[in-house]
Amino acid sequence: MDKQTKYKEFMKNTFQHIWTMETNTYIPDRSYHEFIEVQYRALQDIFDCESEPVTVVVSGSRGGGKTTFLRKAMLDWASRNLLQNRFQYVFYFSVFSLNNITELSLAELISSTLPESSETVDDILSDPKRILFILDGFDYLKFDLELRTNLCNDWRKKLPIQIVLSSLLQKIMLPECSLLLELGNASLSNIIPLLQYPREIIMSGFSEQTIEIYCVSFFNTQTGVEIFKNLKSIKPLFNLCRCPHLCWMICSTIKWQYERREVASRFGRTLGLLYTIFMVSAFKSTYARNPSKQNRARIRTLCTLAVEGMWKQVYVFDSDDLRRNGISESDKKVWLRMKFLQNQGSNIVFYHSTLQWYFAVLFYFLQYKDTRHPVIGNLAQLLGEIYAHKQNQWFHTRILLFGMATEQVNSLLEPCFGCISSKEVRQEIIRYIKSLSQQECNEKLVVHPQNLFFCILDNQEERFVRQLMDRFEEMTVDISDVDDMSATPYCLHRAPKVKNLHLHIQKRVFLEIHDPEYGDLELFKLDQKLLAKHWTTLCTFLCNLHVLDLDSCHFNEKAIEVLCNCLPLTSLVPLTGFKLHRLLCSFTTNFGDGLLFCTFLHLPHLKYMNLYGTNLSNDAVERLCSALKFSTCGVEELLLGKCDISSEACGIIAASLINSEVKHLSLVENPLKNKGVMSLCEMLKDPSCVLESLMLSYCCLTFIACGHLYEALLSNEHLSLLDLGSNFLEDTGVNLLCEALKDPNCTLKELWLPGCYLTSECCEEISAVLTCNTNLKTLKLGNNNIQDTGVKRLCEALCHPNCEMQCLGLDMCDFTSDCCEDLALVLTTCNTLKSLNLDWNAFDHSGLEMLCKALNHKACNLEVLGLDKSLFSEESQTLLQAVEKKNKNLKVLHFPWLKEELEKRGVRLVWNSKN
Repeated sequence: MDKQTKYKEFMKNTFQHIWTMETNTYIPDRSYHEFIEVQYRALQDIFDCESEPVTVVVSGSRGGGKTTFLRKAMLDWASRNLLQNRFQYVFYFSVFSLNNITELSLAELISSTLPESSETVDDILSDPKRILFILDGFDYLKFDLELRTNLCNDWRKKLPIQIVLSSLLQKIMLPECSLLLELGNASLSNIIPLLQYPREIIMSGFSEQTIEIYCVSFFNTQTGVEIFKNLKSIKPLFNLCRCPHLCWMICSTIKWQYERREVASRFGRTLGLLYTIFMVSAFKSTYARNPSKQNRARIRTLCTLAVEGMWKQVYVFDSDDLRRNGISESDKKVWLRMKFLQNQGSNIVFYHSTLQWYFAVLFYFLQYKDTRHPVIGNLAQLLGEIYAHKQNQWFHTRILLFGMATEQVNSLLEPCFGCISSKEVRQEIIRYIKSLSQQECNEKLVVHPQNLFFCILDNQEERFVRQLMDRFEEMTVDISDVDDMSATPYCLHRAPKVKNLHLHIQKRVFLEIHDPEYGDLELFKLDQKLLAKHWTTLCTFLCNLHVLDLDSCHFNEKAIEVLCNCLPLTSLVPLTGFKLHRLLCSFTTNFGDGLLFCTFLHLPHLKYMNLYGTNLSNDAVERLCSALKFSTCGVEELLLGKCDISSEACGIIAASLINSEVKHLSLVENPLKNKGVMSLCEMLKDPSCVLESLMLSYCCLTFIACGHLYEALLSNEHLSLLDLGSNFLEDTGVNLLCEALKDPNCTLKELWLPGCYLTSECCEEISAVLTCNTNLKTLKLGNNNIQDTGVKRLCEALCHPNCEMQCLGLDMCDFTSDCCEDLALVLTTCNTLKSLNLDWNAFDHSGLEMLCKALNHKACNLEVLGLDKSLFSEESQTLLQAVEKKNKNLKVLHFPWLKEELEKRGVRLVWNSKN
């Protein structure tokens, strides 16, 4: 027998034991294979089709069978039934078992799994393309894995364990190997950014047929069929059965109740209640006649083990851990029989990880006041931990904490265990939420429904829920699936103060066609029904808002139709009853043909609409322009950046704005070209046009556009801001603009020309404008080849007594310290200059000294100086800090105007959870 064969035999025996003794499927193997058929086929297809290294992610909800799936894959590989031609070695690691290891090399980790007389690690890793690492349990890591610069490619080197794992995941260490990762909903968002082009396999839970097979296998045939029918008649409970772990808990509870001939008068439809009924049913099966005081003492030892493990992030316990927490050998046998604990080799684990969270949370209900323990924190500290960190092991804790803080749970626990501190726990939760600022609430609680909404949904006590939701005036909600969609309207309709909603809906939510990647067809159809119901309910809440931000939402036609229908524009509901004044729909997909405009632009309070990054068809543009002509339309700010608007569509927009109330128009990042600007200039020349600011950066313009703008600037009395940044205007175009600016009829106050391919040659004409035009207050010339010659010319004009410039941008203008003397003179001479951007220019310390001397001068009125202090030497940084300390009115900032510029242009970032 060769050494590779010996390894396979060893893994086969190891995982056969794990599969038989520690993996609890409760259905025959043949039925289990039917349950995972789609995912198994996807796994084989991915690795069979790809000869290069592949990273595969197995995702899905907690308790959905991901670990079981990977254990079966490992067993089938070792049994020569899976991926034989692809991998010579497969290594399986539960990464949370590494929590308490400080340093380790990958070689040592691999060696720990090898039987005697195996190949050496060097031999094994000599062909990494034939190696697969299966990594399980990322939800339970006690440290964060993140993008790092200190990664290592040496698999022999002993390193901090997070560096080893990060290097492996990011393909720095053994880049030729393949990875198969188990990621729960909690760890998915943190780990995915580390991976290179991962392929995803989703565990979608039990189908109806599988639940029936499960019930028949768990009970005898006749009883199982009867129980299945009963469960199916209770839809909320039956839906919980789709999660394999919860199906086991529900069936176990029913079995204990049957054994005691007890017919449950109620059953858990929330997690907190479900776990409590399960635990109490199991406890009664052994200790029903014991006094509550004795029961309390007994269960508290298990709770202490669980909560201590939670705080220490330990999930595998030895005999010392049990003994230290007061669990005797006889108690252990009872907990094993009840399926609270199970053996794992020579150690003990909770039967399912979520049971550890349940008993950890129960600790606080049994022992609210007295939590003096060297490791265990009190409830206030627990709440802080739950919401302070990105680490995901707290996810189930917060759900259960809220779900168990109910009178219903209280009434189940008290007969068995005496007085329960439910009221005190609720008060502590409310105190914590109220202690957060609005910003902290938005960051910690509502970026994703799992953070707060799922907790509230698991509680559902109206008074408590309303006390919590009354805290919020604005919310950010990221909806990724039908569960999120169901939780969101329930919570929002109990939040009367929320007036600003930032809503993101991920692609998979409004899928119109079934995609096997996201689950089976039966579940897809069920989700579609639930989705329609909950989306309609959510849309009715939108009518209460002042600001609605539909950021990177993926809609379908039906979803847009429902959204529009949520505004019942009838005589029974006056238009003035709708208070929405800001609507943002950036990066929205499947936006439709503009139906939304016909609905929302009727609203008289709507003043701001931003559609940045949302492609508009010609039909949508025409509908938008028709809606702008409504007598009730009062939109004053229209931002249409990056909407793929052509020069023809621009003409339609220009014509519609002549008699509108729009004062601010952004068309940035659209291919308008000179023809489109010609239409806009015709609009500007019309006496009824009230436009005050026009943003046209990145619009494919040349100097020809400046000829049209020349005429418009001379005839328009309202336009005060013109943004032409990042267009190919050149000196010729700017010289044309300067001719208009020198005319006393030109009222323009701000001109933005960054990145317009200008040189020092145009600075003579610009200087002439500065000395004769008292209307122009802001001029932005950044990212142009102005150089020292051009800056010196500008400085002469800035020192002229007629110059009233307030804001000047010279960032990235390729000039040196030779200009510092001229700039210093400007700072002490031009008393109107308040803001000067010099970012990204090459100053040495002597040049900076001249500037700082001027900044300290009593005649200097500058309030904002654009500089990146971090680029200077320590000596120069000290000099700038001293200036700021002396001159309290001065701020030295990197990118000083960036936020304002992005807002005026309407530029938005593509959504991610940190936006």
